[in-house]
Amino acid sequence: MSTLNILAFASAMFLLAITPGPGVFATISRALASGFTNASFVVLGIVLGDIFFLLLAIFGLSAIASILGDLFILIKYLGGAYLIFLAYSIFTIKEKETNIKGVYELSWKKNFLTGLLITLSNPKVILFYLGFLPTFINLHTLNTNDIVIISIIVTLVLGAVMLTYAYTASKANNLLKDKNSKRKMNILASSVMFTAGSFLILK
Repeated sequence: MSTLNILAFASAMFLLAITPGPGVFATISRALASGFTNASFVVLGIVLGDIFFLLLAIFGLSAIASILGDLFILIKYLGGAYLIFLAYSIFTIKEKETNIKGVYELSWKKNFLTGLLITLSNPKVILFYLGFLPTFINLHTLNTNDIVIISIIVTLVLGAVMLTYAYTASKANNLLKDKNSKRKMNILASSVMFTAGSFLILK
């Protein structure tokens, strides 16, 4: 890959990454409810899910996505239901004025699973990469170094954008320390999470 292709691909990925979607909504919701660290594991799951689909597209394995179509549908519903469950859990939390680190802490595994399910529930991602990558590179002439570079670009750009969303939302959360403000923030966080879950199920 030439330097120009790398810069063009990175710029295009940035524009796509900042576009709001279920991943952005879930990341913001986790950051609002439980801070930056918890949201960062959601981001990790989202990024790894994207890398999985990216590699499938690079190696021409879109047929696998078609074969596993029913499984992807199941994952979509499970992912949506899980996000709605989290929304309910956040909404029903009893706030404490002294708790400024987060009112609803999930394990890093659950946060990671949330992000991963969001991406894997949308097999159209692989179709996106199949249509997107040829604009910048020739998939038939890619070598190992090119694949590593592409994967790094997706990881860094997508990760940076999502972590920025998480950091910004977490700062808003830390500014609101009293009980009433926490209640409003939790309502907002649960609403965002519920919207993301409903979107996955209904789309």
